[in-house]
Amino acid sequence: MLTNEQTAKTKKLYDFLQSNNKSHYLQSPEWAKVKANWKHEMLVVENNGKIIGTMSVLLKKTPLLNSYMMYAPRGFICDSNNKEALEKLTEEVKKTAKKYNAFIFRMDSDIPDSNNNFKEMMKSLGYKLKTESPTIQPQFVYRLDIKNKTQEELLKSFRSKTRYNINLAIRKNVKVREAQKSDIPIFHKILKHTAKRDKFYVHDISYYERIIDNFGPNNAKIFIAEYENEPIAAAMCIFYGNKTWYLYGGSTDKYRNYMPTYLLQWTMIKWAIEKNCDIYDFGGVSGYKNENNPMYGVYRFKKGFNGEVVKFTNELYLVFKPEINTIYNIMSDLYSRFSDAKKYIERNISSLKKRR
Repeated sequence: MLTNEQTAKTKKLYDFLQSNNKSHYLQSPEWAKVKANWKHEMLVVENNGKIIGTMSVLLKKTPLLNSYMMYAPRGFICDSNNKEALEKLTEEVKKTAKKYNAFIFRMDSDIPDSNNNFKEMMKSLGYKLKTESPTIQPQFVYRLDIKNKTQEELLKSFRSKTRYNINLAIRKNVKVREAQKSDIPIFHKILKHTAKRDKFYVHDISYYERIIDNFGPNNAKIFIAEYENEPIAAAMCIFYGNKTWYLYGGSTDKYRNYMPTYLLQWTMIKWAIEKNCDIYDFGGVSGYKNENNPMYGVYRFKKGFNGEVVKFTNELYLVFKPEINTIYNIMSDLYSRFSDAKKYIERNISSLKKRR
């Protein structure tokens, strides 16, 4: 049972996270509980008793090296121009690294890459920008500005083909309903089917259950699109602070031409409007620059909602133990090469089997 002081601190943190415009669900205490296989530290810094910055840090031990990697997805949560907050949070990062014998701290921020002032401040605090490899979280995302906009205004702003597809789903009598926790197996089954078709990774069902359990029905929802009571598509989204994020989704092959995924996105956007959000985030669009990229179709789909591509800064990092970090990078590179070789062999074996 929490004491009055602990309750007050929890409320103070919650109020800050909900009111700061840089707030992100990946920086929430709820998300740390979803990542149950990681240790967690919530760093909080204040000025005259008022919170000016926070950062949720996930920590994972590398057994062979007996040292931790620290990772802050979409950290910090503070005014990106507030050097005092950034300095204090950096000091807390260093204290945490010492506590856990960490060899590196990594962060992929929610700060646009065009914010050169932020990057220069971070460099002055000792951070380095990692430019030679992709960030852990998508560096390019697709966002729709929905602040103070009505459903009618947004619908009119969508590209004509997207409006047509939303209306087609409605004309075909596709129905979207809010799922209950008991519906998660339906969502997971559709997700697995889509992953097999489009070749992406799907978590175990318990992962999605933890998201719903920890964020609760007011902040995390699954919507299921049905035709004649048959589930044909599903999607999950999270509301936190001033944004709603589309997280995961998929569709069956049957009735895909009824455009249920368009109606699902429109349903989630309308929910975000009800929550008075400023932004609806469609997630990553890694292949948007090249029409030949296998991910370009994802971008083309999202582009129809008339948002914009946002590029975030490269990964920022602090190395505390250079020798261990070098060994870790070598091990990671070898593992990546092995995984690529394994996938190559599996693809060729599959191709040979099909020829027989």
